Order: sequence, then structure tokens, then C-alpha cells
Amino acid sequence: MNFRNLSPEDKQTLIEHFEELRKSLIISIVAIVAAAVFCFSYNEEILAVITLPLRMLDQQLIVTGVTEAFFVKLILSFYAGFVLAFPVVVWATWRFFKPALYPSERKYVYILLPVSVFLFAAGVLFSYFGILPLVLNFFIYIAGENLETMFKVDQYVSFVTAFTIPFGLVFELPVVVYFLTKFGVIKPETLSKNRKYALLIIVIAAAALTPGPDPISQMMMAGPVYLLYEVSIIVSKMVKPGKGRNGDEQETEKLEDEG
Repeated sequence: MNFRNLSPEDKQTLIEHFEELRKSLIISIVAIVAAAVFCFSYNEEILAVITLPLRMLDQQLIVTGVTEAFFVKLILSFYAGFVLAFPVVVWATWRFFKPALYPSERKYVYILLPVSVFLFAAGVLFSYFGILPLVLNFFIYIAGENLETMFKVDQYVSFVTAFTIPFGLVFELPVVVYFLTKFGVIKPETLSKNRKYALLIIVIAAAALTPGPDPISQMMMAGPVYLLYEVSIIVSKMVKPGKGRNGDEQETEKLEDEG
């Protein structure tokens, strides 16, 4: 789009959109930074939570660099700050997109936003308590008795965050399928017919998202994700496709004509 060819009204509208986007970004960044500063004062407690699965296996972390511990705690503070400020980020995002949504679409968002937060938290907790200890125990077992396992704190923290966050994201699959089915983008029959292709994509995605080239963590992620795919098919079958935007536009035009 050529900005110079826009009418003054369109230019003003575009500028207003950019201004609203800037405000939403500022709100999100300020909330994350403020939450990160708060979390930094509890960096020892946060680090204790992150290292709990490893300590339960009688393993200790080591620091090999002068500034390594500081930067690890700083990164963890920002990670925890993002989690703490996530509701504000969601609100700021919703604040920007709300004018572009029709009333019927807003209704679904009001319902599914809390569900999305719950599923993300469920995915993170499932990977942290259910899958991560199994993966760590496997690698310690593979090291054997002739090798002494010594985990660097920065590598371990990177592994944990890169392992848990993708789980939280992929647990959003049923919500995504709900929206796509509701607006007529996909059908449950299409999901059912393409199971084998979905399984292939899930395996490839698991290989790309999991840290390291190890097949164990990849299988640990691919299994639950495929189960979520099957749940998504059930969700899709239960959804009645809505009118979508075209239906809303027709209703609006009808009301205008009657008026």
C-alpha cells in the first residue's frame, strides 16, 4: 500500500492504529519490566523452583563463569516477569484488536481467553512435573557409572525454559481448532482424514522445538501433542460453525435497511 495515495481520512485512521499499537506495546513492556524487577528480588526462590527436578535426582549445578550466575538469575527474572505480567499483556493485546472484532467474535474471545491461559499453564506444569524428570533421569542413566555428571547452570536453565514453553504453546491446539472450526476455516472431517500427515508434522515440530537432537524429549513432546490433536477433532465435532464475518455484515446491512 502506497501511503502517499491514501486519503487524509485513511491516513488519520492509519496513524491512530499505529498510535494504539504503540500504547499496547508500551503497556506490555512496562508491565514485563516491572514484574521482572519484582521477581529479581526473589531470584533465589525462582532458581530453587527451576532446579528442583535436578535436585530430586541428587544432582548439583555448577558455575564456570564469573558473571554466569548473575545473568542466569537476570534471565530467569525476566522469564518469571513475563509469566507474572501475562494477564496484562493479554489485556493490552485485546485492547488493540477489540475494535476490529465483531460482537459475535468478542463473545468467543471472552470465553476462550481464560481457557487459553489455563491450557498454557497446564502444558508448562505437565512438562515440568511429568516429562522433565523422566528426560533428566534418562540422560543421567545414559551417562553411567564411569562418568560424573556436572550440569552447568546456564545450560540447564536454557534447557528447562526451552523444554517447558513449547509444551505450553502446543497445549493451545484445541483452542485454535475451536476458533478455526467456528469460523468455517476447517472441518472435523478434514482433521480426521489427515491424521497421518498431522502425525508427521507433529514429529517434525517436536524435533524443531525440543532443545537438543535427542529423540527421547522429541517423543515425549510428540506423544501428548498427537493426543491433543485427537482431542481437537472431538472439539471440532462439537462446534457449530458460526456465521462469521460475512454473516455479521449481512445482519448489519439488514438492520440498516430495516431502519
